[in-house]
This record gives sequence, C-alpha cells and structure tokens, in this order.
Amino acid sequence: MKHIVAGIVAHVDAGKTTLSEALLYQSGAVRQLGRVDNGDAFLDPDDLEKQRGITIFSHQASLTHDDLHLTLLDTPGHVDFASQTEQVFSVLDYAILVVSATDGIQGYTRTLWRLLDHYHVPTFIFINKMDAVTADRERVLTQLQETFSAGCVAFAGTSLPAAATEDVAMQDDAVLADYLDSGTLSDDAVRTMIQRRQVFPCFFGAALKLDGVADFLAGLAYWTQATTYPADFGAQVFKISHDQDERLTWVRVTGGVLANKAVILDEQKVNQLRVYNGAKFKIVPSVAAGEVCAIPNLTGTHPGQGLGQQAAGRAPEIQPVLTYTVDPQDNDVHHCLTVLQELEDEDPQLHVTWSSHLQEIRVQIMGSVQLEILQQMLHDRFQLDLGFGEGSILYKETIQQPVEGVGHFEPLRHYAEVHLLLEPAPRGSGLTFAADCALEILGKNWQHQVLTNLQAKEQLGVLTGSPLTDVKITLVTGRASIVHSVGGDFREATGRAVRQGLMMLREQDACQLLEPWYQFRLEIGQDQVGRAMNDIQRMHGSFETPDGTTSASGMVVLTGTAPVAEMQDYSQEVQAYTHGQGQLECLVDGYRPCHNAAEVVAAQDYAPVADLPNTPDSVFCAHGAGYPVPWDAVPGMAHVDYAYSAADLATLGSSLNQ
Repeated sequence: MKHIVAGIVAHVDAGKTTLSEALLYQSGAVRQLGRVDNGDAFLDPDDLEKQRGITIFSHQASLTHDDLHLTLLDTPGHVDFASQTEQVFSVLDYAILVVSATDGIQGYTRTLWRLLDHYHVPTFIFINKMDAVTADRERVLTQLQETFSAGCVAFAGTSLPAAATEDVAMQDDAVLADYLDSGTLSDDAVRTMIQRRQVFPCFFGAALKLDGVADFLAGLAYWTQATTYPADFGAQVFKISHDQDERLTWVRVTGGVLANKAVILDEQKVNQLRVYNGAKFKIVPSVAAGEVCAIPNLTGTHPGQGLGQQAAGRAPEIQPVLTYTVDPQDNDVHHCLTVLQELEDEDPQLHVTWSSHLQEIRVQIMGSVQLEILQQMLHDRFQLDLGFGEGSILYKETIQQPVEGVGHFEPLRHYAEVHLLLEPAPRGSGLTFAADCALEILGKNWQHQVLTNLQAKEQLGVLTGSPLTDVKITLVTGRASIVHSVGGDFREATGRAVRQGLMMLREQDACQLLEPWYQFRLEIGQDQVGRAMNDIQRMHGSFETPDGTTSASGMVVLTGTAPVAEMQDYSQEVQAYTHGQGQLECLVDGYRPCHNAAEVVAAQDYAPVADLPNTPDSVFCAHGAGYPVPWDAVPGMAHVDYAYSAADLATLGSSLNQ
C-alpha cells in the first residue's frame, strides 16, 4: 500500500479543518463528521482550540482510501502560528492547500505558497465553499494561475479533462514535445510533473457538505507517488510537545526502520513508539520509513533536527518581529522562566531570554493573537497569570564593510588570542561561520572551540544590542599556549573578537540597524484611495500604483511595503475611516535598513562597553597579573600579526559591493 504524508494548510477560515474532517469521514476513519463551530472536530482536540474555534497546534490523523494510506498533518491557519506550520513542511510528501472560493488568494495564502516552494513540497489545491452564492470557479482558477503558477489546472478525480491536457503538457518542454508527437499524455508523466511542482491539481467543492470530497480523495490516491527511502536509519524531528508530564519528540522516519529500544541520540534509547490519530495513540514495536510517530521523554531534541543519516533541516523562514517584556506579577520570576522555557521547547521561535543584569524575561511574538493564546496557555497549563509589557520592535544589526576583529584573553595561567574576519553577507542569510586558518598556526581542537563558541551564543550588535545578522565570520588566525590554554579561554577570546571588530566598524559608521517590514494588501473604497496613499507615505512605506482593477467586493486594492513599526496598529485606522468595510492584510517581508535608525539608537541608549557579558575589551598579562585593555587599544597590543591589512580589507569590501 502506498504511504503518503500530506500537510493541510490554508489562510484562516478557508475551511482547512473542515476539509480534514470531511476526508476522515469520507474515508470511514471517523463515524461522525466533526465541526469546528461545534467544538467536536477530530483534529482540534485541545481545549484551547475548541474555545477559540481555530487550529493552534499541528495534529496527526490517518486514513485509508483504495491503495492509499494517508497520514494527514493538520496545521494552524492563523499567521501568528506560522512557525508551527513551517515546522511540518520539512517532513511532507505533499501539501493540500485550501483556498476559499469566496475570498480567493489571501495574504497568508501567498506566504504559504512561498514556503511550499521554499521547501519544494508538491501541492494539491482544494477550492472550498463552492456552494456560496458569490463563488466563481473560473475567477478563482484564473487568479491561481496568474498569481501562483500556470500549472494550476482543474482535475476531475482520477481523470484529466481533455481540455486541460495541453495546459498540463505545456508546463514541461520535453513533455510537450512528446505530447505533440504522440497526441497522448501518460498518467505517469503527469504524476512526475506534480511531484516536481510543475503541475498543481485543482479540485472544487464544499467540504462542509461533503461536495467534491470523494472526488478529491480519489485524486489524491491516483495522482500521488510513493517516496523511495534509503536502507539506513534516518528521521527528521518536526515537533516537540508536552503531554502532562511527558515530553514528546515527533519524527518522520526517512530511512530504514525505527524500532523500540533503538539507540538514536547520545546513547538515549527509544522507550516507546506512539502513532497518534487525533488525541489517541497506539503503541507500536517499530516504525517504517515514511511513517510518523512520537517518542516520549527524549532530551536534547528540537524541530528541524536530523537523526541517523538524516541531515538537519533548514533554518525557519518565519521569524517573529515583536519582543515583549514579561511581568511576573506575584509569581517567582525563576519559576516563570522555567515555564516559558518549556513552551519555547515546543515553539523555538519564542526565543525566551533572561537578562541577569535587568532581572528581566523577554519573549518574541508574531502578533496579538499569539500573545493572547500564550497568556491563556500559561493560565490553563501552569496556573500562571503573567502580564506582558507593551510590544516593541525586534531590531537586528548588520555591517556594511569587512573588518578583522581581535580578542585576547590572558589572565594569569590562561591564554588565547583569536582573529576573526567579519564580512557583510547577503540579506536574509543570517550568521555563517568558517575557518581559514592553517593548523600549524592554531590546532584543530582550538579552531573547533572557536567555531563552536561562535554558534553557541547569540551574537549582538553594538548599536542597540540587537541580534547580529547577515554576517560571515571567519577564523583567520590566532594563538594558543601549550601550557596555559584551555577551552574556556577561547570562548572568552572569541566573543571579544566579534565585539572588538564591531566597535571598530561603529567608529567608521559602518554598522547598520535593520527593522522588519510588512508586505501589505489594503482594500479600500474608491473615495478613500487618496487618504490611504497619504497614510502609507507618512509611514515611510511604498505602494504600487493601482491599475484600476477592483477586488471581488468592488474595492480598490493597494499593495506595497512599509515598516512594521509604523504599520502594526494601522488596521484600527483602516476600520475607522472605511466604517468597517476596508481590509488590511500584513505579512512580514524580512528585514531592511531602519527608516529612523538615528532616532532608535538614541532612544535605546545602548552602551556596548558597559555590556559586560558581551564586552569588546581584552585581558592581557603583565608582571604576573591580568589587566583589562580597552577595545581600541587592542590592535597595538595583539600578539599575532593581523591576517588582513587595511588595503586588503578595502579591496575585499569593494569586491563584496560589486
């Protein structure tokens, strides 16, 4: 039997969970058709999900149809929980994208499509709510083709309509040539094109009434292909959850067989294998490649982690842009920190941090809905009622030219010197680390210590103390002592080298503050276009000139980009001046140079030299005692010659800017 893992994704309220319930009911996997508004949906078992009427966590269900065994992973539909959805993408064979026939492609639908492309997930599309009076089959299909791909083609169950055959063939030059020669298009060729993301089968129906669901299920069974797996064991971690007192690691096996009692990570044995179906599970002795299971009580696992021969997954694309201070109120602050770290274990994008200097906990959040859910989870699961300060923008910092930073750490009976080349990297690349240092200069063990310590700690910029990003850091030279050096010395020297290089760039005005920007889609009335354009310009945003077309509701559509700091509260204004008729959709579009950097830096009033855990200064030794040396005096006292001259750095900077 063919085994497929498919994730079901959609913009909120498109009918994603309703379709999941319909598929389970149609296949006989459940006896009763659950409904979100009744609170009895099979794939929304959590009490919080029932209260809110939305999917907050990803859930698993299984069904069988003909020769297809389908593991269905239902995911959250609200943009604030996009990180939960993205975790699932790395383990999917196929995705089912649900689009509302009445609303068409919405803001978050575009984000999902971009992520599906990023993870190379073949996708089936179900256009839901076709029973609505305003549903227009051809309008939605045309929108899909124009916005996403010309390969979005209407299918009919196990058959490809004759009128659509040429449309499918045209998505691949070789297939088109064969089709024109033979006049036929094989089903296997179509399956291959689907798997390559050249063709996206589209089905139409109304999940709530089961219309089109049997046709769609038959299409899934017929047009999907089973994956071939290697013989050696491998598995991908895609989710961490907590069930009462148990920590569950959710994996998809990507090779070989995972058996109970197998040793898979740091000598940890698998003590149980659970295959979930909704809220219930069965315990199995082994799990074959292609299947999904949960393993209780493993430690040290995290979403995206590869086990066995499976490589680690990609760094997540979706990142939060707001940071909040936690108010413990009357609760013990360290207990609050422990609880929040457990939630961070489930959702790493919370990025829980503790400042011992400020005695303050901070968390990163996607939006107001996630914040409300977080407060409710803290109350329900941990009986904690916490407050949160006003959300502030999560800034980042980068550099605009290369520099060689030096860190020296030499208190009595310790020794390490590290030279790091810091270079600007492509926008969105994050931090990357490398070594270009001969082993005769610095031994392999010490080089490993430097690279490990670079990755182990979040590197901060020197303008506002915000996370450093889009920088390549390369170990270029250094020195160790045969007698006195220990690993901790290189941890100290490495951090100081990064900060010393950044301080040199700050003096040259070559550090840059970045802020998150929204990509927005604004629907307003014709008579409100001028007001909207003025607002966007006032918010330092930009927009595309309207082409005169209107949305399905007869409203004018403005699209463009604007800083999150300026636009995050704009939806209330839109509702006010459009009298509730306007609609604003905002999606994070990455980081760009801050539009008011000088103002933000002044307001933050960050003193990098006073940030002792991230000091740029070094420690040298004289007369049997260590003494501190300010960062700007370090170059004249370094024990190792610089690997790059000023001219070398200028040449390197010129080549990077070309």
